[in-house]
Amino acid sequence: MSDASLHHLVHPDNATELDAAIRSGLHCLTDQLTAVTRPATGRSPMDAALPVAGVDLDRPLPDLEAALAEVTQLWLRDAVWFHHPSYAAHLNCPVVIPTLVAEQLLTAVNSSMDTFDQSVGATYMERHLIDWTARRIGFGPGADGVFTSGGSQSNLQALVLARAHAAARGLPPERMRILASADSHFSVGKSAHVMGLPAGAVVPVPVGADRRMDVAELARLVRQVEEWGDQPMAVVATAGTTDFGAIDPVADVADVARTAGAWLHVDAAYGGGLLTSRRHRHRLSGVELADSVTVDYHKTFFQPVSSSAILVQDRQALRAVTWHADYLNPADSMNPNQVDKSLQTTRRFDALKLWMTLRVMGPDAIGDYLDAVIDLTEEVHAAISGWEDLELAAPPQLSTIVFRYAPPDTSERALAQLNTAIRHELYARGTAVVAATTVEGRQFLKLTLLNPAATREDVLSIVRNVLSVGRELSRDRHPATVGGAR
Repeated sequence: MSDASLHHLVHPDNATELDAAIRSGLHCLTDQLTAVTRPATGRSPMDAALPVAGVDLDRPLPDLEAALAEVTQLWLRDAVWFHHPSYAAHLNCPVVIPTLVAEQLLTAVNSSMDTFDQSVGATYMERHLIDWTARRIGFGPGADGVFTSGGSQSNLQALVLARAHAAARGLPPERMRILASADSHFSVGKSAHVMGLPAGAVVPVPVGADRRMDVAELARLVRQVEEWGDQPMAVVATAGTTDFGAIDPVADVADVARTAGAWLHVDAAYGGGLLTSRRHRHRLSGVELADSVTVDYHKTFFQPVSSSAILVQDRQALRAVTWHADYLNPADSMNPNQVDKSLQTTRRFDALKLWMTLRVMGPDAIGDYLDAVIDLTEEVHAAISGWEDLELAAPPQLSTIVFRYAPPDTSERALAQLNTAIRHELYARGTAVVAATTVEGRQFLKLTLLNPAATREDVLSIVRNVLSVGRELSRDRHPATVGGAR
C-alpha cells in the first residue's frame, strides 16, 4: 500500500490534512446554519429518496469538497433544524456548543467504552458522571449505572434487571406483569415484547385529569393481577410523559410497588433535566425511591444524540447483565470494564459531551435553559386559552402543549382529517414543524418546546399558522360552510 493511500487516516503524519478537513466541514455547517430561514424545506419522501438512490457508492468523488457538496444537496440543505423557533415537534433539542467540540474529539480518538484497555481515563470520566447524576437523584453510595444510546435502551435494561429481580424470587416469566401508566412510553411495551414476556404482560394504569398515574387504580390493578395468579414484576412511573410532560406521583407509586414486592423504575427520559433546575427540582420528589431511573441527556440537558443513562439504587443489580468473554472481559480481570454492566459491547464515549458541558457551562446553566422553556410553555398556554376555534387538551406539565384546530359543529372524523392535513401542510410549506398525537382516540396536535432561545411571539406565531392553515383548508373543503372562519 502506498503512502499516498494512507492520507485519509487520522494519523500524526496527516495532522495538516485533518485540520483542513475539519475546517471544511465546519464551514459547510456554518454556511448552512446561517442560511436557515425555516425549520424545514418540506421535501417529500420521494424527492428525498430519488437522488440518494442514484449515488454510485462504488465510485468515490474526487475530493472532500465534492463530498461535502453532495452531502449538502442530499441532506443538509433539507435537514430539519431543531434550533429554529418554529420547530416544535418531537423531543429534539438544540445542542450546546461544548458538545460539538466533544463530538469532534471522541469521534477522532474513537475510544470504545466496553473495556478499560480501550478507554482508560474515559472509563472514570463516565463513572464520575454517573455518580454525579446518582447524587442529583438522591441515591446513596451504593448506586451505579452506565451510559446507553437512548431512553428506549435504558428502559429495556431497567426491565431486564427487574425481570432478574423477579426471577430470583421464583416468579416464572409467564406470570410476570409490568404496570405502567396508560401514557407511558411505548418502549415499555416494546421491551416486554423483546424480553419474551407474554402478550398482555404490560398492564396499563389509568391516568387522572392531570394525565398522571392514578395511584388508587394502580393499587386496584396490583390486587387484580395477584387475584389472576400473576405477580407484578415491575411498576414503571413516568417523570415526563411524551405527550403531556406529566410526572407521576412517584412517592405514592413507590409505596404501592414496595408493598407488592415489585421493582420500581422511573422513566425520567424527558423530566430528568429537572435534576439541574433550581426552581423545579421538587417536581421529581420521590425519584430517589426508585430501583432504577432512566435519564436522557439528549433531551432536557441539551446534548446531541446519543446520550442517555440507566442508573440503579444498588450496583449489585447490574450483575444481571454481566457476561464474560475470555478475549474481552475475563471473569478474573481486575480492570474496571464498563461492558460488565451494559447491554452494549462497543460503545462511544458519549459521556464526554456532558462532561464538556458541565465543565464549560455548569449545571445551573442547563437548569436555567430548562426553566426558560417551562416558563415559555406556561406563558403560551395562558395566552391561547380561549382563542376562537382552538381546543386545549390539558394544562401543560413541562414543555408540551396539546391542542387542535376545532371549529364548531365539526365531526370528530372531520377534525382528525383536518388537523392531520394542517400538520402536513405546515411541514410542506416549511413554516413550522409540529407533532401529532391522540388523546382518548381523538386527533390532536402537539408543540414540544425545548428551545430556550424561542420567544413567546415565536410560538404564538406557530399557533396562528395552525389556525390560518386550518381555516384555509376548511374553506377549500367546505366553501359553502366556512368552519370557524368568521
